[in-house]
Amino acid sequence: MAGRSMWRATTKLLVATTTLGGGAAAATIASSDDPAMALKLCTNVPLRLYRDSVTAATIAFDYEYSLWGLPEGSAERAKAKHEVHMRGARRLEELCFRNGGIYIKLGQHLGQLEYLVPEEYVRIMRESMLNRCPHSSYDQVHEVVKKELGGAPDEIFDEFDPIPIASASLAQVHVARMRDGQKVAVKVQHTHMTDTAAADYATVELIVNTLHRFFPSFDYRWLIAEVRESIPKELDFLVEAKNSVKCMDNFRKLSPHIADYVYAPKVYWNLSTSKLLTMEYMEAAQVNDLKSIQRLGIQPSDVVKLVSETFAQMMFKHGFVHCDPHAANLLVRPSPSGRRSIFGRRKPQLILLDHGLYKELDYNTRINYAALWKALVYSDADGIKENCVKLGAGDDLYALFAGILTMRPWNKVIDSSVDHLVVKGTDGDRSELQMYASQYFPQITELLRRLPRVILLMLKTNDCLRAVNGSLIQGPSLESFLIIGRVSSEAVLESMLLQKRSLLSWINFWIQKILLEGRVCVMHIAVWLLQLQKALTL
Repeated sequence: MAGRSMWRATTKLLVATTTLGGGAAAATIASSDDPAMALKLCTNVPLRLYRDSVTAATIAFDYEYSLWGLPEGSAERAKAKHEVHMRGARRLEELCFRNGGIYIKLGQHLGQLEYLVPEEYVRIMRESMLNRCPHSSYDQVHEVVKKELGGAPDEIFDEFDPIPIASASLAQVHVARMRDGQKVAVKVQHTHMTDTAAADYATVELIVNTLHRFFPSFDYRWLIAEVRESIPKELDFLVEAKNSVKCMDNFRKLSPHIADYVYAPKVYWNLSTSKLLTMEYMEAAQVNDLKSIQRLGIQPSDVVKLVSETFAQMMFKHGFVHCDPHAANLLVRPSPSGRRSIFGRRKPQLILLDHGLYKELDYNTRINYAALWKALVYSDADGIKENCVKLGAGDDLYALFAGILTMRPWNKVIDSSVDHLVVKGTDGDRSELQMYASQYFPQITELLRRLPRVILLMLKTNDCLRAVNGSLIQGPSLESFLIIGRVSSEAVLESMLLQKRSLLSWINFWIQKILLEGRVCVMHIAVWLLQLQKALTL
């Protein structure tokens, strides 16, 4: 019975995807700048549709068949589910690489949604999607440069390395030297990305919607909607360039105390278009390259603090957030100012790359999100519930939302100990988190449906930052949570001052500010004592 049902679902999926995909392909050909090439590319649409449909149906059937009759909560079901997750992740990985383009981008999104999708998918996608992206041939790069800048690479640049130094899902980067001797990084979009995008959008969206119809617990429609909105912006490199400028302006105007420690490469506008971006070349270490950072004379713990401060300022003060902060997009170098800490250590400067994916938080969302993190850091159960509800989680799922944000179960979230939000990375912690996600998967699906997409992107950003910080230091990063608590509290206080511009509100603001500084100071002392205690017990 299950087999016949799955066969009917697969047949409908194949017919529907072929029909809709064919229509999208026709629209693509009609609107393309190069109809002949678009026609050639879109002849591959039926093959891609077939791959998509077969992969989706195979994964779905594997889940239904392999878990059939196994009791919920049994060891046999847990083992079978792990094995099915692994097979499904491998099949999805193969599909992403064979189809390329936005499929790889979608795989990267999945790899950054820790504990929102099964852990097996996260691990496999994270390991492969950032490290095995396709490369365009030099002939293809030559074609893009000539079309966009009006000349071959050796005519525009004094030097142009044909071997890319990095490749991502949408583009690759080449080192070049301009006529004046300036070394630059040239980001070149993979050829004909925009020509295949429309058909790919329609196909993937239909498959996800169809699977949701037959398997209601499979609901990742929000992710498809996000990719549909974000990819066109990421494919326009002038949007990326403008985002980098706006980001730096925000730090100078709204966070001047760390503006010198955050940097985005200079854009050469006369050598940049929507499909090619020429930027200042940066000599720096990747943020997860621990040995290189130490060789630069920089303490990894200082980098963790700077990363936490940078993104806390973006989320809670600026409301304009870089939403793709994985390790390849964050570089570290000694601060050009030459400043050192009181202990003589070189201060780091964080370099932000790939500014294609940003999200703006409107005023109310930004303040509610800041108030929520303030409540989380200070174990304020009432404040957590109030702000979770304001953000859309509802009275019934607020504890789950808090758990996803912090990756801690509710009893740990409201624990009053100073390190209550720290995920220590032990096998017990990992097991607890995975069991938590598995146990509440249907509720997580419902929560994701309710939350605004901008908050879902903040969850993804948090996961990226957690992975980055985890690669820099061994053990818990208590300082990160103190920074988040301080910056979110400052944002809430500043909003209160804006609402009531009076002498009394101004006095109240400074009283609250002093109390906040005192509270943070006490927590710093508690953290120091905790670290000292642990050091003495080693």
